[in-house]
Amino acid sequence: MRRFLSDVRKYIFYAIYSARVMLKSEVANSYLNWIWWVLEPILNMIVYTLVFKNVFGRSDPTYPVFIYSGVITWNYFSKNVNYSVRAMRSNKGIITKVYMPKYIIILRNMFLNLFKLFVGIAVMIPMLFLFHVPITWNAILLVPIYIGLFLFTFGCSMIVMHFGVFIDDLAYSISILLHVLMYLSGIFYNIDTALSGTIGWVVRTFNPVAFYIQSVRFVVLGTGEINYSILGIWYVISLILVVCGIRIIYKYENSYVKVI
Repeated sequence: MRRFLSDVRKYIFYAIYSARVMLKSEVANSYLNWIWWVLEPILNMIVYTLVFKNVFGRSDPTYPVFIYSGVITWNYFSKNVNYSVRAMRSNKGIITKVYMPKYIIILRNMFLNLFKLFVGIAVMIPMLFLFHVPITWNAILLVPIYIGLFLFTFGCSMIVMHFGVFIDDLAYSISILLHVLMYLSGIFYNIDTALSGTIGWVVRTFNPVAFYIQSVRFVVLGTGEINYSILGIWYVISLILVVCGIRIIYKYENSYVKVI
């Protein structure tokens, strides 16, 4: 871990600067510029709201906020993990010419999506006023919730990145797994009411993304609750994943260049 901390201090500014460059390049030739970063979750929110309100009869006036908070949280996790599978091959030109710890590529992408997440949260604030949702002091709990999601995502992304170098089919498997996980994470439904009993408890407890989405909704809407014991358990699991990911990458990073 001493080596990890030293490398992070050394390369963190590159990761931040590179993330800024990638953000600018995404919208360099776009007429709508950064608006595209919020259009995706907003359009998803509109589609889910229309479908579930009209087809399934959802009458909750705060349902758009319910959907939106789940979408932006899910997008942060899924986009980072999905990117990590092909991260080595996508950055072949960099890693074959300049040495850097390979997890810096993951951090760079996570910072990029973290900025988009902040934009999404900023857009959610006027939505709270629009739908008459009170803002309470619980909002400060978003910090430990998203830190936990960041750590879990970082650990998963490093492990997926490592195996993605050696297993070509992993990209397809991860895509399918994320698709299934999306429907099990309660993005457009309330797990407490839709999945009662043992099934609901299993999904809430053993699906960390569902747990973090539910925790965000407690902070934003006051629905459900935050189980701090489970939050602590997922913090520990996330740190274990991070440590394992770091050790794996340091051990095998010299072989990545040969494979790709």
